[in-house]
Amino acid sequence: MEDLVRIRLSARAEREIKNGFPWAYDTEVTADEQPGDGDVCLAYSEKGKYIAAGFYNSASKLRFRVLSVNANDRIDEQFWARRIRWAVDYRRRTMGDDFSCCRLIFGDADGFPGLTVDRYEDVLSVEVNCLGIDRIKELIYSELLKYLKETDVTITSVIERSEGRNRQLEGLPDLIGYVTVPGFDLTEKREVIITENGIRYAVDVEQGQKTGYFLDQKYNRAAAAKLAGGMKVLDCCTHTGGFALNCAAAGADSVLGIDVSQTAVDQSTKNAELNGLKNVCFEKHDVFEFLEKELKNGRGRWDMIILDPPAFTKSRATVRNADSAYEELNLLAMRLLPRGGYLVTCSCSRFMTPELFMNAVSRAAYRAKVSLKLIERRGASPDHPVLIGAPDTEYLKCLIFQVV
Repeated sequence: MEDLVRIRLSARAEREIKNGFPWAYDTEVTADEQPGDGDVCLAYSEKGKYIAAGFYNSASKLRFRVLSVNANDRIDEQFWARRIRWAVDYRRRTMGDDFSCCRLIFGDADGFPGLTVDRYEDVLSVEVNCLGIDRIKELIYSELLKYLKETDVTITSVIERSEGRNRQLEGLPDLIGYVTVPGFDLTEKREVIITENGIRYAVDVEQGQKTGYFLDQKYNRAAAAKLAGGMKVLDCCTHTGGFALNCAAAGADSVLGIDVSQTAVDQSTKNAELNGLKNVCFEKHDVFEFLEKELKNGRGRWDMIILDPPAFTKSRATVRNADSAYEELNLLAMRLLPRGGYLVTCSCSRFMTPELFMNAVSRAAYRAKVSLKLIERRGASPDHPVLIGAPDTEYLKCLIFQVV
């Protein structure tokens, strides 16, 4: 890689990358020469010692994205093919029977900055939020489909859902559309039926949030369902009915799922009908307004309340506001639950650390004048691995309590 352009990183960036952090910020990078945006370059320390190879983008605050700290690596087709094999084989081993519906590539945790690939049976849904990956995505699609075919996995459709703020920060326009890959007969398939924990869901890969469905809560839904037998369950921010349907199928007495989106309510209702579940229904409500109205009826209507809101913050600048929102939401739920009831509470914000989230829940318990018995502290399913050195990859928190 001696022919690649070299940049220099600050001592702080050098230290953090050596500890596993996957990028260096714009203020931490100086260029001996000017790399092309999206090009692979070599990063050296202020003393001239090799640190890593990675993508460069002068338009991004994430100026340098680490690809490899191994000085012997060549960032070529074989490099990407090897990374794909590692990622796919990891899911096949860790997800077992759930390999047919899981996240195949999880960005920096798999060595693919800004790339998400979700598998829904025979459909792949992709999101690209890194200029360097965007420039080689055709190669990645081809190598991924080739390896899946070699391992007896047939993919009939690939859709790219690359949109939103993260893409804009890379200087990239939004892009939504079906992918064609030479050598593969791919079609346009909008809806696919998946099975998770024995529950069937219709996933709309064109219009669903993110890549179509939230796969990361898979085993957290199953954990909540284990407790739900015979209970009256309220699932707040149900999205497409994930927690609600798991609890209903597990024998809950009744389940109500609420969401502010009518589209989500309609999709959840469709999924309930798909599974023949009669003990669950879905309604459109703002979660804070609904819980406040429920408080007028007093405690005891619900035996279990599940809180799985969207991220209340997407930047460090608004963490304090998010902290208050999580506290208030959990306070309302705790005031509604009877003594002995169960609370499943989640945060998917990467800026809301596990410690901050637990503190917000603890403050809510103090204000509600209840105690919390921690049953389980959970995170994302193993197809969303945590990269040591990058705390942001531990973004999903799921706490299960008994309220006493």
